[in-house]
Amino acid sequence: MFQVRIHGRGGQGVVTAAELLAQAAFAEKRFAQAFPSFGSERTGAPVVAFCRISDAHIRVREPIMAPDAVIIQDSTLLKQIDVFAGLSGDGYALINSTRSFEELCIAEVSLQRSRFITVPATAIAMEHLGRPVPNAVLLGAFAALTKVVSLHSVTDAINEKFKPKIAASNCAAAIAAYEYVFEIVAAHA
Repeated sequence: MFQVRIHGRGGQGVVTAAELLAQAAFAEKRFAQAFPSFGSERTGAPVVAFCRISDAHIRVREPIMAPDAVIIQDSTLLKQIDVFAGLSGDGYALINSTRSFEELCIAEVSLQRSRFITVPATAIAMEHLGRPVPNAVLLGAFAALTKVVSLHSVTDAINEKFKPKIAASNCAAAIAAYEYVFEIVAAHA
């Protein structure tokens, strides 16, 4: 089973990201579950969502404490929450940021550098959507980094969830992020 924890803020599409990831897994004939965990339910408040993907039925229902991957949609959470809690040294981490690990003060995190990537997801979202909503962008990046789901399944999930015009711009953003991360991963190979 592959477990993903998504951190962000209310209004960034954290819950939608988990749902889209689960839908992408369903499209690949796998089992998946997605669910949120809310604190105070307001725009800007920290939000966590979870997604499990498996080739077998998923029986567990509790929050993910030991994820295989974390997606951080808002880098300001790095100073507020231990977003890397439970993540093993061979886990994956995607952070929405234009800053380096050193600038984010996380250079000492003991993860494999080829699995630990910052992506300018908000900038990519602004370019393609005209709004700072990084969820679809980071799912494209996730597909490139982990290979857990395909980019095609991610874009199919986006097309099922949104109306055509919104889906097209979100798909373009996801593809741009996929290509961005693919180049980084290829450079580290």
